Amino acid sequence: MSTVIIFIQKAIAQGIGILFGATGEILTEKSGNLNLGVPGMMYMGGIGGLVSAFLYENYTSTPNGIVAVLFSFACAFLCASLGGFIYSVLTISLRANQNVAGLALTTFGVGLGNFFGGSLSQLAGGVGQISLPVTSAAYTAKIPWLSELGVIGDIFFSYGFLTYLSIILAVFITWFLQKTRKGLNLRAVGESPATADAAGINVTKYKYLSTCIGGGICGLGGLYFVMEYAGGTWTNNGFGDRGWLAIALVIFALWRPINAIWGSILFGGLYILYLYIPGLQRSTQEIFKMLPYVATILVLILTSLRKKKENQPPENLGIPYFREDR
Repeated sequence: MSTVIIFIQKAIAQGIGILFGATGEILTEKSGNLNLGVPGMMYMGGIGGLVSAFLYENYTSTPNGIVAVLFSFACAFLCASLGGFIYSVLTISLRANQNVAGLALTTFGVGLGNFFGGSLSQLAGGVGQISLPVTSAAYTAKIPWLSELGVIGDIFFSYGFLTYLSIILAVFITWFLQKTRKGLNLRAVGESPATADAAGINVTKYKYLSTCIGGGICGLGGLYFVMEYAGGTWTNNGFGDRGWLAIALVIFALWRPINAIWGSILFGGLYILYLYIPGLQRSTQEIFKMLPYVATILVLILTSLRKKKENQPPENLGIPYFREDR
């Protein structure tokens, strides 16, 4: 297999977790909520899926791969959705600052993931000793026959189902936001909640639902990293800065999930580019890891200069709305 094909495969593998996080955050931000807790929710989703899969596989006499996937998938989504719910309660019901609440959620989620991940590793016999052969095989299974079609199979069909689910979700949410009444209502809430409220749209409901569901989608990014990318293992702080890259991708994609698909692959490629450039020192490698953020800054500058309405964030992004204050 050529170096180019391997690079493309690894860029896609790196980008999918980021795509889940960006897609979930776009859905959240379309309601006007700026949730900086994406890294924390990714950790919550990852550890929720890992713990549930471990309990099912090790305390069931004959574990089934499909059941293990469904169980761990549901637990990962619900755990991360809980993070979105906590954020919503803090910012909508208790009027906490959105930035502070998001950063607190990140600290909470990362700490929770590392605590339970470390405890689970010790329970399994030590760091790196977690064994989930049935679940891992189900998550990493390639598409039969299609994955064997030479170069085409290597590039497009050699991944687990979460890779394809991330793309389907991004396409679906693009359609939902642009072509459905509920999607248009959600965008109206993010642009002008007072106007949406006057039109009879339940602003609080839309903010809660979009933030909780968006949080659950972010959590699938953590599940992907643990189950498909890492093969059912846990390393404390192993996600690196992928959660922050997901937030950067939201801006790079101009708040459009469809743009986040190719943007995530670009980010994944830039993130690992230093591995394919010989002779780099450690300090130079860290500079290369900054490339996705540099690209985001450039896009932000260019879109600000052009001032196209469709390329701007929701008008009320990060601004709290309380009906009784109108």
